[in-house]
Amino acid sequence: MNGPGSSQRGALEKLLVQAYATPDYSGSPLDRFEAYVNPNELTLSWEMEYDSAQGSGTTNSRMEFKKQKPGDLSLTFFLDGTGANGQPLDVQQAVEQFRSVTGYNGDIHRPNYLIVSWGTLTTRYCILKSASVAYKLFRPSGIPLRAVISATFTDNSDDQTRVATAQDQSPDLTHLRIIKAGDSLPMLCQQIYGDPRLYLRVAQANGLDDFRNLPAGTRVFFPPLEK
Repeated sequence: MNGPGSSQRGALEKLLVQAYATPDYSGSPLDRFEAYVNPNELTLSWEMEYDSAQGSGTTNSRMEFKKQKPGDLSLTFFLDGTGANGQPLDVQQAVEQFRSVTGYNGDIHRPNYLIVSWGTLTTRYCILKSASVAYKLFRPSGIPLRAVISATFTDNSDDQTRVATAQDQSPDLTHLRIIKAGDSLPMLCQQIYGDPRLYLRVAQANGLDDFRNLPAGTRVFFPPLEK
């Protein structure tokens, strides 16, 4: 069996879903779901949100960017309990395992935080948005032998990762900077606000008494400020 990094044509790739109880994905996973699937259907989607600013008497609008919404990962994978692929599988048990890993966790009073990996695709930190199961084949006794699970996951990041990824530079957003050797508040205010004279207001917002000698590693917040 080829591993998740295989590029051989027709190779089965392992879908791995790991569940965590904390939004920073710390510690060991609570549980995991694995399935060998043929990755013939996967959709990545994302959406931008805008404010439409339209002046009186005009026909078009200026689309002001607001934010990028969390992206979705939609995938469909096949569970085969007939043994035809050489992997013995109890389909009903596999479906219940998927629901347990991705679904509601009573200990944290919400669905689990998930890490989803599939083949050579980048690992996604996400939560389950929706899922459905279609049973395709049954034994005469009614036991399901084949099923198709369709699931959509939505991106989920802790605040530190989200801010680092966004790298927002707009002066109307709150910024966090870690002071490095050679940094000064006026210089950083010039970079963020376009006005070095705002350094006194930043120092006041952070409760800094000696803002001229900030040691490296100091965390400084730059709040939205009007010039």
